[in-house]
Amino acid sequence: MRDLARHPELLSLNTATVRERWTLAQIIEGCARHGIRAIAPWREQVAACGLETAVGLIRTHGLRVNGYCRGGMFPAADAAGRARALEDNHRAVDEALALGAECLVLVVGGLPAGSKDIAGARQQVKDGIAALLEYARPQRLPLAIEPLHPMYAADRACVNTLAQANDLCDALGEGVGVAVDVYHVWWDPALKREIARAGRRILGFHVCDWLVPTTDLLLDRGMMGDGIIDIAKIRGWVEAAGYDGCVEVEIFSARNWWQRDPDEVLQIVRERYASVC
Repeated sequence: MRDLARHPELLSLNTATVRERWTLAQIIEGCARHGIRAIAPWREQVAACGLETAVGLIRTHGLRVNGYCRGGMFPAADAAGRARALEDNHRAVDEALALGAECLVLVVGGLPAGSKDIAGARQQVKDGIAALLEYARPQRLPLAIEPLHPMYAADRACVNTLAQANDLCDALGEGVGVAVDVYHVWWDPALKREIARAGRRILGFHVCDWLVPTTDLLLDRGMMGDGIIDIAKIRGWVEAAGYDGCVEVEIFSARNWWQRDPDEVLQIVRERYASVC
């Protein structure tokens, strides 16, 4: 397993981690100032900054864009809604390519409004990714399916285990892989086996921690080392499967980390990356 203390260049900051206090321009400059050499920006932050400006800042500071958040949200109540979702995903691909992103992360979406048909939603996800691959594959932009914790099945992602994501990859073929986020998959008894199964299809590895108690299921993620996830063990499984990319820190924390000075947050991120991850 890689010694992260000897590889600071593998640390990536998902820009959501400090998004409440800093603009994207400030995040890029802050990463450069703290020696963080990779980022994974969110679409709304890029839109607020302006795509051309964001591209210029990233290039000026020599940052790696290991992932772009996010595409997906495929299911809809009617064909028109599904067409709008696909069109928006085409734009996400174009933005990711402009930024030089290594993959587009997909949060696939949940049940359409008024629906109780989760099997139907999952079929819409499969169909939506297949259609998006027709656009992304010729441009050589990989799509990374990120399974989310089952608590998000209704509204955010009806792909909830790495096994489901692997099944989609098997069915859809070249150009699609997975993103492994420890917050969403740490609990899965099949995790080690499914990470090995994913192998070289692992396109991203995201870290934070699960706090006990968790006071908000979306906005109370912990800093690495403050919770109960064995992050280093999961990283070992991921790297044994062949993953050699970044360790991406992604923390949603409305009451704690989003309220702190972002410079302090980035300093602690660097420390925990080397000591905990």
